Amino acid sequence: MNVLTCLIIYLTVCLTFSQGYRMLGIFAFHGKSHFMMFEALMKGLAKKGHQVDVISAFPLKKPVENYTDLVSIPIKLTLVNNVSFDFMKINLREMPVHAVSTMGGNELCEYLNLPEIQKIIKDPPTNPPYDVVISEIFGASCFAVFGNILNVPVIGVSSSALYPWANPFIANPENLAFVANNLLDYVKQMNFWQRTFKTLHTLFNKMYFNYFTQYQDQLIKKYVGPNMPSVRELERNISMILVNSHFSLNGVRPITTALIEVGGLHVQEDDTKLSPELKKWADECDKDGFIYFSFGSMIKIETFPKHILDIFYKSFEKISPVKILMKIPNPKDLPADLPNNVRMSPWLPQLKILKHPNIRAFITHGGLMGTQETIACGVPMIGIPLFADQFTNIDSYVEKNIAVKLDYESMTQKDMDDALHKILYNSTYRKTARKIGERFVDRPRKPIDTANYWIDYVIKYGFNSLHSPALNLYWWQIALLDVYMFLFVVTFVIIYILFHLTLLLLNMFSSKEGNTKVSHKKKIT
Repeated sequence: MNVLTCLIIYLTVCLTFSQGYRMLGIFAFHGKSHFMMFEALMKGLAKKGHQVDVISAFPLKKPVENYTDLVSIPIKLTLVNNVSFDFMKINLREMPVHAVSTMGGNELCEYLNLPEIQKIIKDPPTNPPYDVVISEIFGASCFAVFGNILNVPVIGVSSSALYPWANPFIANPENLAFVANNLLDYVKQMNFWQRTFKTLHTLFNKMYFNYFTQYQDQLIKKYVGPNMPSVRELERNISMILVNSHFSLNGVRPITTALIEVGGLHVQEDDTKLSPELKKWADECDKDGFIYFSFGSMIKIETFPKHILDIFYKSFEKISPVKILMKIPNPKDLPADLPNNVRMSPWLPQLKILKHPNIRAFITHGGLMGTQETIACGVPMIGIPLFADQFTNIDSYVEKNIAVKLDYESMTQKDMDDALHKILYNSTYRKTARKIGERFVDRPRKPIDTANYWIDYVIKYGFNSLHSPALNLYWWQIALLDVYMFLFVVTFVIIYILFHLTLLLLNMFSSKEGNTKVSHKKKIT
């Protein structure tokens, strides 16, 4: 029996490894919040027996079996806990598309010249060779060139709902009459002028992005080779996109088969624990509860204008004995007179905090990763969006009645007081948050299993196995404008002919009637 058992185990292990693929993950952007999803994805694939090699700015702190940090991208612009209020307002809030196409795009493509990456370009591994490239869809489409170098499919991963310029990559339909644009405020039912503005805004930002990122063509030719495809061609060769969205949060919309929703893939249990001191503090909030306050992995709350911080201070003091747990990168830089019911820390295990039974609400900037974790835990929110898709995210949550929205530019003391009162004492928000959370996690399979299945599918059946026929059509053909124009012309011609034919028949009838009357008069005469 022991021999048979060992044989079965041996055959099972052999079968598992024989089904594994070798995957190259490329995630050059230095945003930690983005990498949360990519790390969870690549760890999940490694756990399923695939060999994953990763190029990123965030090498693992603890080794994972089958996961290799192949190249560590040097970080020129530190974003983690280093984005001030002024930098955010000028570079991220007022010019988000420019920031994506340059800081998150062209500048990252310069990393193609790193010696470690050049080694892969000039001497790709063959024992075993790569089976697929998995790369972030954001601003640096240049890395899709590895699909051509390695002659394998390229799968894109987006840590947010797709930005407008990414839909054409896979000919994903975007009906601007009702599908949200994550660069604009979310409006469920738009009137004519809102739809017009949204259409013009979307078209402009697509052209703006394409104009700035066409510079990547030069970098590809310079660092990879003169015969490589343009960046626009590389984008249209992407086989599939795994997107961090889900219809329960982002709404029902038409999508092509090549767009796979895996929203909340990063919301996974791990071995992270609350420190004994923090756990004791949270447990002791059993009577009145606590509110968690964080603006994500980038923003330094302590750099906000003093009048905004004063509003927070006064409102927090008013709701005591309810306590506040704040994620503050540099607590020493905060103004004095912090209320006694506030506890601070430069880093906090967010998911563990959101799962604590004594949490009552989350004050957030609306980042997708954090709010998805919050929704999965059934916690209501106060949203203070700062830039990019955060406005759309919070507007969507307000519409679902799981959040209260504030605008930091016009926020008053009364606004903050009222928001805290609503979220703490109106039970509707918490009840609805739990219901939405149940819908969000209720799926036939886990997001990582969905991702693994479709990655395997593309590898097995080819890079164009999910491609839409719309990729071979012009935009006016997809919109059937040529058909409508043809039908309009044909209808016009038919009406024109019928009109003139009717006039001709009427004239003929009138002439005959006139001739009959003349003949009758002649007979009488």
